[in-house]
Amino acid sequence: MKPLDPAEPRTAGRYRLLAVLGEGAMGRVLLALSPDGRLAALKQIHPELAHDDGFRDRFRHEVEASRRVSGAYTAAVLDADADAEVPWLASVHVPGPNLREAVDAAGPLPPDAVRYLAVGLTTALADIHRAGLIHRDLKPGNVLLAADGPRVIDFGIARAAEGSDLTGTGAIIGSPAFMSPEQATSGVLTPASDVFSFGALLVMAATGRAPFTGNTTAQTLYNIAHTRPDLSGLAPEVAALVEPCLAKDPAARPTPHQLLGLLGPLPTGEGWPDGVRNLVVAQDARVREVLSWPLPEPPSPKRPWGKATAVVAGALCAVTVASFAVVRLGGFEDVVDGRATGQPLPVREALADARLRLVDPCRVLDGVEVDPVGEFTRFRSEEPGGCTYETSEDDLSVWLTIGMDSDAGTDSGRGAGVDIDGLPVRLTDANTGCGALVQTPARPELSIAVEFPTGTADSCGPAMTVLRTVIDRLRTDVFRWEVPADSAFPLDPCSLVDGETARSAVGGGFKASPYLLRACTWAGQVASMSLAVKQGEPGKPPRNAGEPTKIDGVDAYLSQEDTEYCTLTWTHRQVDDERTEVLEVTSSRTGDPCGTATAYARAVVAKLSS
Repeated sequence: MKPLDPAEPRTAGRYRLLAVLGEGAMGRVLLALSPDGRLAALKQIHPELAHDDGFRDRFRHEVEASRRVSGAYTAAVLDADADAEVPWLASVHVPGPNLREAVDAAGPLPPDAVRYLAVGLTTALADIHRAGLIHRDLKPGNVLLAADGPRVIDFGIARAAEGSDLTGTGAIIGSPAFMSPEQATSGVLTPASDVFSFGALLVMAATGRAPFTGNTTAQTLYNIAHTRPDLSGLAPEVAALVEPCLAKDPAARPTPHQLLGLLGPLPTGEGWPDGVRNLVVAQDARVREVLSWPLPEPPSPKRPWGKATAVVAGALCAVTVASFAVVRLGGFEDVVDGRATGQPLPVREALADARLRLVDPCRVLDGVEVDPVGEFTRFRSEEPGGCTYETSEDDLSVWLTIGMDSDAGTDSGRGAGVDIDGLPVRLTDANTGCGALVQTPARPELSIAVEFPTGTADSCGPAMTVLRTVIDRLRTDVFRWEVPADSAFPLDPCSLVDGETARSAVGGGFKASPYLLRACTWAGQVASMSLAVKQGEPGKPPRNAGEPTKIDGVDAYLSQEDTEYCTLTWTHRQVDDERTEVLEVTSSRTGDPCGTATAYARAVVAKLSS
């Protein structure tokens, strides 16, 4: 569990955000405090999904259906907002590790504990199906082991992602190892799909492995659809329970109610083994520590969170924490600044878009000494994602770029088999100098790159050494921009235009797509728009500026190439003595492209000044 980044919002609707619990395929989960002092697990949806209007409609529908689910073995939905800039869902925060964490830390569950798990899960599935939902993503990470039994979370929410941008890129919604044959073959799903996933999950709980796992995702999906499950190592009573659940034909699988009849009532006192209970106790202590952290002040003084919140936090600390929530153990380092804790962030988290936008590339290497090139000194910057450094050895100029196009330059074919923290290294332009880059894990079209100048002999080795230094430093710090809160550099550009403005400008059915690190495009039925955050020089018009104009009192420049294209640029603010923030809006439509561009620009100006 990690504290929130200082630049992040501190509220979501009525909830005060306290810390980050983790991240998954659809979003990240935060520990949140409700107005009445209860702790909640609040899931914020990833921006790639939030920009899809179809997703929002499905999310709204699934949330409403999820509110109808109640029962002892599900985490109740408390609140949600599908129309927020970042859609979110708050549910009861459940005390306990998830099933994967428990098995990894304490080993496979004994048969009695598997039966205890099975009774809770089948009861939860019966409650979920009664509400007209199919879970669709019943996997170890969505089963929490509380002291008094399991809890199923995220029921029905995977349905909202189907047909979204996320699935459009070829991603799989759900965990392949626990999918049903219907899911693996894109067939029609019924509640029987959850029963198949339940059977696979019990095998994992009892043995530590899923029953169909192959060497690749494709092999796993093939096994699910066509091969018999691996039930070796299962106790006979567990095998007898799961085998009918793993039938290929959905009609041949038992229902949750039939499974409950087979399982019968639980004897008094039966529950988790000591290893799992120890995890719950350890998390109890961790929550006490988290609740002792000073509550971060919200970024805006408009919300009165002063003494009253401190009193609530103090009261929470004085109460038995297990009755409220526990933090999941494992998988997420407790790092804000790795140099202070000695633990670097995972590469995927360190090189995520939101974190890279916080990084001033001219701070990453300034004053750093790297053998054999010497000490780096910032020289100049021409883009928000790039900085040129001079070195103390041989007066070299080295160009560092963060979040730029990974296809830039010519691949030399060298560097095969070399990686930095699991990221393959590409070498470019090796005959005239050398550049070394790695693609970011979440978006391979973006890169972190170091380039030595043309004519530098034997520079590929030093380029890789410097790149490794950059990645190491990015994993331990963010080297934040020294800019005010209304700076555009750290922001997601797709968040600067609301859905209503986009729909009015480009037509219905629009899609917002991130482009590079600081640009976004909106494509609709009648027009397309783009917004880019760039860099300029103080006292000078933006590069390629057109005719002077005004946007709600702000000096801007308009350039219209023909009747279908129009660009508006303006300087948002000065960053330092050398740099300004420039925003550029381009409209492509038949008719009045400049009117459309102006509407977008006004929305962005208002957003940044609010």
